[in-house]
Amino acid sequence: MSNDRLIYITETARDAIQGFTRTIPTSIKSDYINLLLKCGFRTVDAGSFVSPKMVPQMADTEKVISLLNTADSISKLMVLVGNVQGGHMAAAVSKVKIMAYPYSVSPTFLKRNLNTSPEAAWQTMLDLKRICEDSQKELRVYVTMAFGNPYGDAWDDEVVMHAVKTIYAEGIRDLVFSDITGEGTPGTIERVCSEWITSFPEASLGIHLHTNPHDWQDKVEAAWRGGMRNFESAIGGFGGCPMTGYELLGNLDTLKLVDWCRKNQLDCNVNDNSLSEAKRLALDVFK
Repeated sequence: MSNDRLIYITETARDAIQGFTRTIPTSIKSDYINLLLKCGFRTVDAGSFVSPKMVPQMADTEKVISLLNTADSISKLMVLVGNVQGGHMAAAVSKVKIMAYPYSVSPTFLKRNLNTSPEAAWQTMLDLKRICEDSQKELRVYVTMAFGNPYGDAWDDEVVMHAVKTIYAEGIRDLVFSDITGEGTPGTIERVCSEWITSFPEASLGIHLHTNPHDWQDKVEAAWRGGMRNFESAIGGFGGCPMTGYELLGNLDTLKLVDWCRKNQLDCNVNDNSLSEAKRLALDVFK
């Protein structure tokens, strides 16, 4: 198939696991993520180096990663980091290839999620860029609240576009637009995705949707029409951000996304047998 019919998927196991109330044993996490590494996803989000007090479920990330078999996987291993200390921890782990930083155009969410200000968050992002360059890792920056803002902060297309332009000007080329509170409508998603794809043709742009069972397809199709080819999702639609102050809104379901790709004759390079095994194990992980 031509590249225009190819979708790349980041499986966000970390996002699925982080808000789960029951503590998941380290061995079960590593078994699950090892299965995900066999599925053929472009990237697997395996954990985070953040405060264990804030996200207890992620306290064993380094141990989980030590148990992962990355040698034969085509997937790049990614972790989320919330500050420079987390960046240095991730830099020391050879299996980690991508650090992800949750920047936001919402000052309120930056305070809730990272206990930081826009100015400090910006400096952290630049510091993480240098850490990634020194450790030969990639930096992925999330632009959260990219499709709307539930907190009353200033938001419109230009607010997001200005942020993206300034991030891009710093040489950061891997950007993911995140809608963790489900503010985006299909119309907004299609319009702004098209604007971003047109304005930054040299960047790798992706979308991270949190959805309801009734609206996921309309939003995926809107992003596709807008030119997005990098999608982030989680098997079973589990997860959500525990820092929003709202009831958790689940991730886009990888199983539904892959099925949608098949029905529309799109290639997502996912191994069906491994995906089926991961689906079965997910029922135990998230029971």
